[in-house]
Amino acid sequence: MELEKLKNELIKYGKLAGRKNFTPGISGNMSARYKDKILITTSGSANEFLEYDELVLIDFEGNLVEGNKKPSSEKMLHIEYYKQRPEINYILHMHSPYLSTFAACKKALDEPIMPENIFYFGEIPLADYGLPGSEDLVNKTAKYFKNYNVILMANHGMITCGKTIKETYLNLELAESYAQVVLQTKLLGGAVLLSEKEVEEINSLKK
Repeated sequence: MELEKLKNELIKYGKLAGRKNFTPGISGNMSARYKDKILITTSGSANEFLEYDELVLIDFEGNLVEGNKKPSSEKMLHIEYYKQRPEINYILHMHSPYLSTFAACKKALDEPIMPENIFYFGEIPLADYGLPGSEDLVNKTAKYFKNYNVILMANHGMITCGKTIKETYLNLELAESYAQVVLQTKLLGGAVLLSEKEVEEINSLKK
């Protein structure tokens, strides 16, 4: 895919995520695989208002290879996800309010409540807290990369991946909606969980 097209995709979905309040202010970052490089947002950029010069190319060591602005401080997080999952092409790291609420409370979204989320995610695990931009954060989050497409990051936010930018964004949207529903069930005394048999029936649809 041409680099310009990739930039347009990230700008388009950055704006969409911003309108949905999934990436408030200058929080979060986005990236796309580009040949043997990674196109990633720059430090301090706002995903809803991205400019072309706020998307730079880095290599898989984290070195800047094209552009004149500093890559996101979370670049190594993206790099490790791409390394572990050669089939994925896009990553969104966002601080969407409902998912971030569960992350701040250090609560995974792992109860069988809604069929769609069981089918698409199985569960959304919680990675232990690490200082943003640190190797510690990468190590604690990376243990979930191979098996999960959406991961909560304690006291931080979430990260998701996909083969296409649309798939990656829809992971974010569905997971955020799920977190909102789960939170609202608490107001009514808690959700009624699906049974093991019901979960098995949902999982059988994947075959």
